[in-house]
Amino acid sequence: MKEMVLYGISFDVIGKQPIILLKTADANKFLPIWIGHQEAAAILIKLQGTDLPRPMTHDLMSSIIEQLSAEVLKVTVTELKENTFYALLTLRLDSGEIEVDSRPSDALALAVRTNAPIFASEQLIEDNAIEFDHEVEDPEEVVDRFREFLKDVSPEDFVDD
Repeated sequence: MKEMVLYGISFDVIGKQPIILLKTADANKFLPIWIGHQEAAAILIKLQGTDLPRPMTHDLMSSIIEQLSAEVLKVTVTELKENTFYALLTLRLDSGEIEVDSRPSDALALAVRTNAPIFASEQLIEDNAIEFDHEVEDPEEVVDRFREFLKDVSPEDFVDD
């Protein structure tokens, strides 16, 4: 597993779909994950420190976990299957640790609320990350590079033989 940092959120110019950018903590590799508008808003609201009068769904999830004396230990983006990313939430309960299947967008929205570390499988990074040989300051540069990659790839390229 590689530790990741949430680098930013951008938008696909063509489809207006939000893209969350995860960056490896120790290198210049980026993993772009397309997410829904509501999840993007939930992440951005928290990152920007905006207070809302009522809790959003991810705030509710965080409160429930806290009220149950549990803790989000980590979020792990595990794989990409049939153009869909998968993630796991690792929770610590009094009875031990459990893993819960999650969409990466929901897991990441929860991670920003609980300060849980974010990880991605090394195989996922190796197969799908975009590497830059220079420091990247513009998330759009990552998205543009990924779009170029997508022009030359088909869904069959992601099927395990």
